[in-house]
Amino acid sequence: MTGIGQSDPAALLRRGVIALGVLGLAGTVLELVFLRHWGTATALIVWVGILALALGFVALARRPTRRSVLGVRILAAVGLIVSIAGVGFHVVENLTAGPLDRVYAATWDTMPSPEQWWTAITGGVGPAPTLAPGALAEIALALLLATLWRPAA
Repeated sequence: MTGIGQSDPAALLRRGVIALGVLGLAGTVLELVFLRHWGTATALIVWVGILALALGFVALARRPTRRSVLGVRILAAVGLIVSIAGVGFHVVENLTAGPLDRVYAATWDTMPSPEQWWTAITGGVGPAPTLAPGALAEIALALLLATLWRPAA
């Protein structure tokens, strides 16, 4: 094992991206556990994405082959899809909550549609944080970046 100063810069950056991705994944798992994010079938979707990303990081931690790197890229794509779906679910949930919100109940139906969407996306209304599922996208992109220019690839 070589020291950090003796490592190939690409390998060092790859390890750093993997470490940041794993830290992000661990933080996301903790946050979801604290929020008890498992009460409905749609809430369980994120756990599939997390499992896919975790498997990808494990595969990269071993000696990756061309085949495993391709598999990791597919897992990263699954993570991105789950993330995009999560943002969509959260926005729709917030839109649904608009008429019930104490601040917007009297005006929600008269608000222009773009304003309703903006309010739902930015978290002005509803219980679902729309940027939270974006964390999975960031982690998936870290996983994808870690596969680029791999010797095995």
